[in-house]
Amino acid sequence: MKKIWIIIEREYLTRVRKKTFVISTLLFPLLYIALIGGMGFIAEKSKETLTVAVIDYSGYFTKEAIAAENNVDPSSTLVLATNLPQENNKEDNGYDGYIAIPSLNWQQGNDSLILSTYKSYGSAATGVVESKLNRIWRRVLNDSLQLDVSKQAILVQSKIGLISRNISDQQANSATAEGIGYFAGFLVYFILLIYGSQVMMGVMEEKTNRIAEVIVSSVRPFQMMLGKILGIGAVALTQFLIWIIFVFVVYNVGVKSGTSMGFMAEAVGGIQRMMGSVNVPLILGCFAFYFLGGFFFYASLYGAIGSAVNEDMREAQSLSFPVTMLVILSIAVMTAAVANPTGPVAVWGSIIPFSSPIVMMARIPYGVPGTVPVWQLGLSMALLIAGFLTTVWFAGKIYRTGILMYGKKITWKEMIRWAFAKG
Repeated sequence: MKKIWIIIEREYLTRVRKKTFVISTLLFPLLYIALIGGMGFIAEKSKETLTVAVIDYSGYFTKEAIAAENNVDPSSTLVLATNLPQENNKEDNGYDGYIAIPSLNWQQGNDSLILSTYKSYGSAATGVVESKLNRIWRRVLNDSLQLDVSKQAILVQSKIGLISRNISDQQANSATAEGIGYFAGFLVYFILLIYGSQVMMGVMEEKTNRIAEVIVSSVRPFQMMLGKILGIGAVALTQFLIWIIFVFVVYNVGVKSGTSMGFMAEAVGGIQRMMGSVNVPLILGCFAFYFLGGFFFYASLYGAIGSAVNEDMREAQSLSFPVTMLVILSIAVMTAAVANPTGPVAVWGSIIPFSSPIVMMARIPYGVPGTVPVWQLGLSMALLIAGFLTTVWFAGKIYRTGILMYGKKITWKEMIRWAFAKG
């Protein structure tokens, strides 16, 4: 055990002290700030306002109705015109486009109107014009039906909603569970791919520098691989926790100071309301377990691949492709699990170790034990631990042979033979 702790300490301190760790850890917050600020800046700068001529043959779209809409939403302007503009360009008539409204019957359904423009516009710009016309038309219908304000409010507010409730788990909410399931599953997915490949690159680097030759001569392959995976896993966890702390700090500073990031308040408030309908401690605890268990499981496979290849990145990508496909397949199974969390695909996908870190996290928000029986959760965790220890064992045997082999192109067939070799 002492040797494993020495390897863990070496792996952790070596990587945390590297400039690449510091840069990558700081780079995410900078990208996060740039993304938040950049999205608002780009959205503001790319916003288009249209000036549209309205030629009304129906008599419903009056000058007063159009003026009222322009006052409510000045982002696009409607102008009542008497004749069709010349079909030349904006400079000749001052309009970006025009709409000819035929004689309409409020008692019948009507075809879509045509917005003729002098160039192409996105739905964000044309949608404003459509909304204004619809609001005017809705008022026409209300007046024609002689609906007062109170009756109009009833029509707007009155609707039938449907909330799915699990009788055996009163706290579960399908809509909330679906959102949390997708978020947690994809988060684990990205963690496995990003940090798993870091293990592979770290092993390749040590093999190239011949450092591993000295270490492997004094420790057993299993101890070597276990210490390396735990050490790099601790690095990944450290970086992940720093990012989480940063996000919370930015939110508190940004929202409370009323900066441009204040729009995050509504999003966080919505998340808090959603989390009120789920077992948050259970989800967080299971997420931590499956995050670490999934990382350890796949990191051992990526570590074995890193020990078998030299400096050729194409060879590393080729050997790691089957492992990456297992992660991608897990995402496909996760989508089926979200749609039917109690189906056989979801159940087996959440139990089998290679897919359980992603699939089980998509099922747990639906409720335990209502949707996920306790025995399934326990079996899934036990098999993931067993799978991790098994992959580390075989990866250690591959590591022992591969780390000392240079100048030869390795195949999966040969790596499997190393894993099952005696001695």
